[in-house]
Formats: sequence, C-alpha cells, structure tokens
Amino acid sequence: MRLSRPSFRTLRPVLASALLALTLTAACGRGDAETPPEKDDLVVARVLDRSVWASDVRREAVAQGLVGEGEPLDVKSELFRRVLDEVVDQKLLAAEARRRGLDKSAAAQRRLEAVHERILGDLLVESVVSGAVSDQAVERLYQEQQRRAQTTEEVRVRLILSHTREQADAVVGVLGQGAAFEAVAAQRSIDDATRYSGGDLGYSTLDVLPDAYAAALRGQAPGAVVGPVQAESGWAVLRIEDRRLETPPTLDQARPLIVRYLTYEGVRQLLEQLRGKASVEVFLNPAKPAKKPVAPPVAAAPAAPAVSAGTVAS
Repeated sequence: MRLSRPSFRTLRPVLASALLALTLTAACGRGDAETPPEKDDLVVARVLDRSVWASDVRREAVAQGLVGEGEPLDVKSELFRRVLDEVVDQKLLAAEARRRGLDKSAAAQRRLEAVHERILGDLLVESVVSGAVSDQAVERLYQEQQRRAQTTEEVRVRLILSHTREQADAVVGVLGQGAAFEAVAAQRSIDDATRYSGGDLGYSTLDVLPDAYAAALRGQAPGAVVGPVQAESGWAVLRIEDRRLETPPTLDQARPLIVRYLTYEGVRQLLEQLRGKASVEVFLNPAKPAKKPVAPPVAAAPAAPAVSAGTVAS
C-alpha cells in the first residue's frame, strides 16, 4: 500500500520537539502534587521527597525510542530499571542545578521557555490530531487504498548491475547464449543486496523503481530481458519475471502506516492554518550593519621637551 505523503520538512521539528518535551517532562518532575498522573499509576521511587511515577519512566522510554507510544513497560523488567535510574539521575542533576541557582540565568530562562513552548505545542498537536486519527478515518483511508490497489499492477524483476556499459553488454551476450539469469547475477552483478538471490528485486509497482528502470520495463511482457539501462548506481540488465495486480495488505497490516500518515497530515493542516493567520517574518539573510566611518588620522602632538633631573620649573 502506498500513501501519497505530504512534505514533512516542516513537520519533523514539531514531532521531534514532542519527543523532547516528553523527555524533559519526565526528567524535571511533576511538582509537589502526589495525585497519580495516570489511572492506576505507581510510585516507583522518591527523590528528595518527590515522587517518581511509573508513567514518568515509561514516557522517558518512549522519548528515547526504547518502546513505542502506547506500548506497556513492565515495572519488573531490566529495561524499566535502567530507565528509572536515568530518571533518578536527571532529577538529582536538576535539583543540584537549582540549588546552585543555574536556573536563574538568562540563558537558562530562555531554554526553559523553549521547553515550555514545546510542551504546549505537543499538547495542542495531541488534542487536534487525536480527532483525525480515529478508527473511522483509518477504515475510510484503507478502503480508498483498496480501491486503488485493484487497478495497480506489480512487476517482479531480476537485476544484474555492472559498473560500465561494456560490462553490461557482455552480460547481455552471455544471457543471449542461454546462460541462466540467476547464475550470471551471482557471478557478475555488483549489487550485493540481490546478487546472491539471483538478482531478485521481488514484486513492486513501477513508481517505486528508479525512473530509468520503470521507463524500460513499461509495457514489457514476462520473460523479457531489458537493457542495458543506465541508472545512478551503474548499468542494469533487467528481466521481468511476472506481472500481477497489487496485493493490498490487511487492515491490521496497514494500520500503523495509515495512522502515521493521518498524524502527519493533521499536523500539516494545523500548521497551514496557523501560518495563514499569523504574521511570521524570517530573516535568513539579515542586512549587514553599516561600517562605521573611519576617522581621519590625528596629527601627533609634539613631544614635550625633556626635562633634566636638575631642572626645576619656576
């Protein structure tokens, strides 16, 4: 299944900041409140009379990419204990920094403000995107992709890649003499990812293949040998093994990809709305400050007359 993805260049920082915000939230504590932050939460440690909750540790593990969002983390596991130690260490470091007054500096206040903004942005994204990523939205997009898949063809292709056109011509000559494509691929292909599987690229749609390959394979029947074709990685000789209608994944298989797509799309639309209503100025090439005029050199004052040690001013 292929989903048309939006441009994520402006989205990656937003999602990355969400992870950072979660990390710092877990690291810096939750204030003095002892109310469990989540249902059935557990206090797993106390640091300087402040509670560390199991959910704090799990969020830190999520932020580090050690577990997935929504994935449970067993409090008895070795991973949980390791992350708990990191959270405790971070709380001790933060407490010592506050004791030394490091949080009062202008630089610290600026960085803390940035963290505060990241957390607020993350909460906004969660509240807005959660409505877009519903079971109904996932099912609707899945059915749309199913309809598209019924008219999309996949091809199974084998590849022999060479450094030069002359080497690729030699491959075509050997194949023309009846040599097995798989054997020639194992002997001569420079593509280590496929040479030992007979050059098999598996099934794919033409739009995911290099443009040069797709153009050469379009309209060719199974069994056809195509090439040499020049691509960025070298000169390719290709053989079409089979053609078939695309086999779509099941809903459960497609769900993670669809959820990811809907999440990015929701953030993209939110940012478009906000940028459309806000005044944003970007200064990538600020004007250089004008050079101060150089004052003309001042004539040196005449040297004072030397006074001998025995001379006394009258």
